[in-house]
Amino acid sequence: MKTLLRQYGPTVLNLVVFQAAWFACVLGAARGAPGWGVAACIGAVLLNLWFSDAPRDELLLALCAVVLGLAWDTGMARGGVLVYASPGPWPGVAPAWILGLWALFSTTLRGPLRWLHGRWLLSAVIGGVGGALSYAAAVRMGAGHFPDPSRAMPVLGAGWAVMTPLLVELARWLGQRATRRMLR
Repeated sequence: MKTLLRQYGPTVLNLVVFQAAWFACVLGAARGAPGWGVAACIGAVLLNLWFSDAPRDELLLALCAVVLGLAWDTGMARGGVLVYASPGPWPGVAPAWILGLWALFSTTLRGPLRWLHGRWLLSAVIGGVGGALSYAAAVRMGAGHFPDPSRAMPVLGAGWAVMTPLLVELARWLGQRATRRMLR
């Protein structure tokens, strides 16, 4: 039992913290209190950094995910694909709470989703389906709405089918870099 806990405990903790912060973020945005979700995401990222064997690489991964998310979700908002319930102070720009979710997602890439490393096609399929469904779930919970769902879902799926493998590959590369540094 101790071996199982030692082996899978960090992964299970990461998944539990991820889900709790995701719900806090989405429900906070839906209820007009996005700051709570941002705080939950920051807390989850900090916890991930605390337990990481390569916190600088984890932070770099999170920052890259946030930059990608800023570009993607701003494009989705400006393109009329998605309207946020708590849009933030700059109209047409991705709000802080959705950027928090991007940072939060990055915490899974070297942990629970590390089995996707080097599996581009599988990353694309899982990212395309999972990304679109995640947005759909957030919309159903009231964090935003799709003006045209028949357009939104394929666009989100296609975007996430590209972005997920890119982020997974970045996570893999950073993990290899951290390993090389540790071996010196």
